[in-house]
Amino acid sequence: MLKKRTAVFCVMILAAAALVTGQQSSGDREMSVEESYLQESVELMVIREASQAGTRDQKMVALNYIGEAIGRGNRGEEIRQALEYLSMEGVMNKARENNRIVNNFPDVRRQAAKYLGDLGSPEAKNTLVRIIAADTEPMVLQEAVKSLAKIGINDNDETLNAIAWTFTRFDVTNPDNLLALSTVDAILTLAEKNGGIKDPNAIRTLIKISDGPYIKPVQEKARYAINELRKYNAQSQNR
Repeated sequence: MLKKRTAVFCVMILAAAALVTGQQSSGDREMSVEESYLQESVELMVIREASQAGTRDQKMVALNYIGEAIGRGNRGEEIRQALEYLSMEGVMNKARENNRIVNNFPDVRRQAAKYLGDLGSPEAKNTLVRIIAADTEPMVLQEAVKSLAKIGINDNDETLNAIAWTFTRFDVTNPDNLLALSTVDAILTLAEKNGGIKDPNAIRTLIKISDGPYIKPVQEKARYAINELRKYNAQSQNR
């Protein structure tokens, strides 16, 4: 079954390459609707098969195609579903051999989290919230926090609370400077996009970082963020 799936995947890669080559050889000729539809159909098949394949390299191929598709403006449901699957690889979607997880690819999950931020949809935000609740790799969490801030949706402070909880989880057991910095930047971005933040979780989190076991630039960024949140609150009270 695995060999058959690999063979199908290889055929799709060759077909996609042939389409790209044909497009390049046609110079500046604009593709017809049929050619464009065929290219997108083959591309989506490659993404679907490669994202669910067993090796890291095949999953990175899927991510490369996804990046190109998003770059062209394709933010469809199939792209989102593939990213959701890849973002949970080795965390929710586990493959085991001899009771050992063999599909734990943090770099795959990190790139998937980045592209979910590029999608920018409420559904992508929901997936990112699930990522930071389930993942334990700082490199993945940093990217997911950045993507949540980029999307900017913070209804009922759900996004802020998820980010604060994730930071606290590491602050207690394994403080990480980059995750702390991503958290500060995310709080600032969410405040800017939502006209401030009233949830006390934000201030508590920033105080923990400013007084915590973090390098001086991170602490100073947290203090700066506290002052910015106070400015937002003062402006809202004066209106």
